Amino acid sequence: MDFQTPEDTVPSEFITEELSRQLVGKPKATGAWRDGDPQGERLFAPIGDLQLESGKELHQVKIAYESWGTLNQDCTNAVLVLHALTGDSHAAGQASKEHPTEGWWSDLIGPGLAIDTNKYFVVAPNILGGCQGSTGPSSLDKAGREYGSRFPYLTIRDQVAAQVAFTDLIGIKIWHAIIGGSMGGMHVLEWAIDYPNRVERIAVIAAPAVTSADQIALNSVQIEAIKSDPQFAKGNYYDAKAGLGPHAGLALARRMALLNYRSPSELNDRFDRVWQSEVSPLGDGGRFAVVSYLDFHGNKFTRRFDANSYITLVEAMNSHDVGRNRKSAKAALSKIKAKTMVIGIDSDRLFPLSNQKYIAEHLSVPLVGGKLHTITSNYGHDGFLIEHEIVGPLLAKLLRA
Repeated sequence: MDFQTPEDTVPSEFITEELSRQLVGKPKATGAWRDGDPQGERLFAPIGDLQLESGKELHQVKIAYESWGTLNQDCTNAVLVLHALTGDSHAAGQASKEHPTEGWWSDLIGPGLAIDTNKYFVVAPNILGGCQGSTGPSSLDKAGREYGSRFPYLTIRDQVAAQVAFTDLIGIKIWHAIIGGSMGGMHVLEWAIDYPNRVERIAVIAAPAVTSADQIALNSVQIEAIKSDPQFAKGNYYDAKAGLGPHAGLALARRMALLNYRSPSELNDRFDRVWQSEVSPLGDGGRFAVVSYLDFHGNKFTRRFDANSYITLVEAMNSHDVGRNRKSAKAALSKIKAKTMVIGIDSDRLFPLSNQKYIAEHLSVPLVGGKLHTITSNYGHDGFLIEHEIVGPLLAKLLRA
C-alpha cells in the first residue's frame, strides 16, 4: 500500500541530517497535482460522466495515466498495472519536479524487465478519487470549486467502472493481464469477477477478498486523525496558505499506516532502541530513531498527497467485499475465469497471508504455478514493492502463461 522510495533503505541515523533537506519550506495546503501544474509524463483520458453505486453521478471525469511500450497491431499485448492506496500513475521512471517520487515498480517495468516493455504495452492509471491527476476531491466541480468534502463516496467497484470506461476510451478490448497489489489487488478481483471476458490473466498481490472488521478499524483511526486536525476545516482547506493545511492530521494518519505496512521484526532489526541523536529520549527530550523515521515520512507525505483524497480512498477500501450482492465471497471468486496468480507475504500484518489463502482456495480455475505463492520477507506488507527479485520472476511467469 505504500510507496517504496530510496530513503526507505538508508541508515536511520541519516534521516534528519540528509533527507530532511528535502523538506524545505512550508508545504502547500494540499500535495495534490492540480490543473495547470507541470504535466510530466502524465496523459489524460476524459471518460465523461460516471454513474456511481450510490446513485450519484460524477461529472466530467478524467483519468490520469502513464504508459510504456507499444500496443501491437491486434491490441493483444496490453497490461494494466493498478496501484495501491498512496500510489499513482508513475509506476516507472525517475523522480522529478513533476513526479515527486521515483516509480514504485521501476525495477519491474521496463525493457527486458519482468513486465517487459519491449513485449508489452503497459498502462498505469491513477485511480478515481486519487490526487495525482485523476478526478478526486481536489478537482474542480461544475461551479469551479474544489469538491473537498462534497466529493461523493466511492466504492472499489466505482473505481473499476472508471477503469473500464478508460479502457474503452484508449481502445483496449481485452487486457493480456491486469496486475495489482494491495488496494490494486482489490480492483483486480472486481475486474475478473464483473468483466471476465475482458481480461485473460490476473495477479492478485497482498490483497484480500473482503476488507475485515480489523482492517476497517485501523482505517477508521487514520480517518479520524485527519478530521481531528483543526486545519482540516471540514475538508475545505484548499485556499489555506502554505503551512496551514491539515498537515498534522495527514502526517499522523501516514505514521499509523506505516506501522501496518512494515513488520515488527523489520522495525526492531533496523532501529532497535537507537537514539536519533546524542540526547537521551528517556526524559531528556531526545527521540528514538524509529520515531524520527515515522515523523520524517509523515511530513514528507503531506507534500505529495491530499487529505480529502486519503479519506476517500480509505473509505473505498472499506467498501471492498467481492461477495456484496453476489450471494457470498466464495460464489464471487468462483466466477473468475482468467488465468490467476495469487501472491501473499508471510510477514504481512495489514492483509495477512490468510487473506490470500482464502482467495486461492475458492477459485474455480487452476492457479498459475499450481499454488499460492508465498513471499518470505522481513518487510511486511511493503514486501510486494521491495522484493523485486522474487516478485519479478513470478509476474514474468504469469505473463507467459
